[in-house]
Amino acid sequence: MANQDDVRRIALSLPGVREGTGQFAFSVENKGKQKGFAWVWLERVQPKKPRVPCAEVLAVRVRDQAEKAALLAGDPEIFFTEPHYNGFPAVLVRLPSVTLAQLRSLLVAAWRCQAPRELVEGHAAAHARKRPSRR
Repeated sequence: MANQDDVRRIALSLPGVREGTGQFAFSVENKGKQKGFAWVWLERVQPKKPRVPCAEVLAVRVRDQAEKAALLAGDPEIFFTEPHYNGFPAVLVRLPSVTLAQLRSLLVAAWRCQAPRELVEGHAAAHARKRPSRR
């Protein structure tokens, strides 16, 4: 079971990540622009009224529509979408249903979609050095 504190801790542990101001969202700079990779879902509670942040659901960037479809089909208890995200490479994640390991994997993959190659390669190299050798 994960929550926004877990999201913040994991996201901010990744190189170059910034937390948004005024909204629960995380981005990384790429070519001079902030590229979002995870943000709170803004739920439409009442028609024709502004959307409301839902702290228990996180929108997470994915590589492409195929990855999105695979996640949605793989575990509908965790992943879902809504018409607002049709055609956009992101899934909605129910935080109370996701494990911390799954959340970490999702956030790292989302960050990799948006981060510049140098950060991604540096992170991979640093992560590889931390792993014990298999002998």
